[in-house]
Amino acid sequence: MTRIKVMVVDDSAVVRQVVTGLLDEDPEIEVIAACADPILAIARMKTQWPDVIVLDVEMPRMDGITFLKKIMAERPTPVVICSTLAASGAKTSIEALSAGAVAIITKPTIGLKQFLVDASDDLVTAVKAASKANVRKSQPVAVREKHTADVIMSAVDKHSAMIQTTERVVALGTSTGGTQALEVVLTSLPRVTPGIVIVQHMPEKFTAEFANRLNSLCQITVKEAQNNDRVVPGRALIAPGGKHMLLRRTGAQYYVEVMDGPLVNRHRPSVDVLFRSVAKCAGANALGVIMTGMGDDGAVGLKEMRTAGAHTLAQDEESCVVFGMPKEAIKLGGVERTVPLGHIAREIMGQLRM
Repeated sequence: MTRIKVMVVDDSAVVRQVVTGLLDEDPEIEVIAACADPILAIARMKTQWPDVIVLDVEMPRMDGITFLKKIMAERPTPVVICSTLAASGAKTSIEALSAGAVAIITKPTIGLKQFLVDASDDLVTAVKAASKANVRKSQPVAVREKHTADVIMSAVDKHSAMIQTTERVVALGTSTGGTQALEVVLTSLPRVTPGIVIVQHMPEKFTAEFANRLNSLCQITVKEAQNNDRVVPGRALIAPGGKHMLLRRTGAQYYVEVMDGPLVNRHRPSVDVLFRSVAKCAGANALGVIMTGMGDDGAVGLKEMRTAGAHTLAQDEESCVVFGMPKEAIKLGGVERTVPLGHIAREIMGQLRM
């Protein structure tokens, strides 16, 4: 068995020691180097390149974000950010994800050693997940009881979607690698688009900063969804971290409901919850797109959308960072076609001509 070669880059000797010890305990992982800053890491990588890098953000001589961008430009490699800045600054986390980081683990400023020991399972799982990420083309969750969308709303029946409307809705679901993928899609859209609703698996407090970043880059308006926000042309609503988002309808108008509830497929927000609500409220007036991500969240919901008459797409394997969610949706029969990431915006615009 080939072990996953990991490099730890952190200016704290305690972090380097503890993280190295925790990772080396796993028989599938080998820490090949622990470096105090990116300059030392670059020198070490000339002799042996890691499969995964565990990286701090705030370091001397070169900060972690600059190092991350350098690595992604020169030789893309899966990176797991492990930093106190990730806890205090959502903007830093979004910048890291946008630059190509696969996962983020936040560490506290106090009680650090005990935290790293307590979070060892998360760290090991993140490294293993990152090792499978296809970062050249463009997390772990603790095992809990796996709920379906039934805990939020009942399944779709053939009479539940109202047909008479000219308004189109596009529903996007994504996870690992989705921050970059959504940026590609949304920045490619003109000002006039169908209304868009999005679930990106992301922690609470991060989604507002993510939406703000996209809004600054896009022609369309992008915002973190609030309860009762209207779904209108030229606007994309992103489900807030830690909340489910559902599509609702009054007459010919669509809006979103933002609500608490159990984890669904171990996620909140859940793609399945959003997709099921779109199947019920929009039916054939919708387009469902499932994109890069780990696991199977969204597979059942996309099948329900297709059954309700919606068109459905999956991002193709070649352009995915992780092909888990699209693959499961394809296996379940919920996908009409697979398309490259660069074609998704065009497919969204095709909704206006239907």
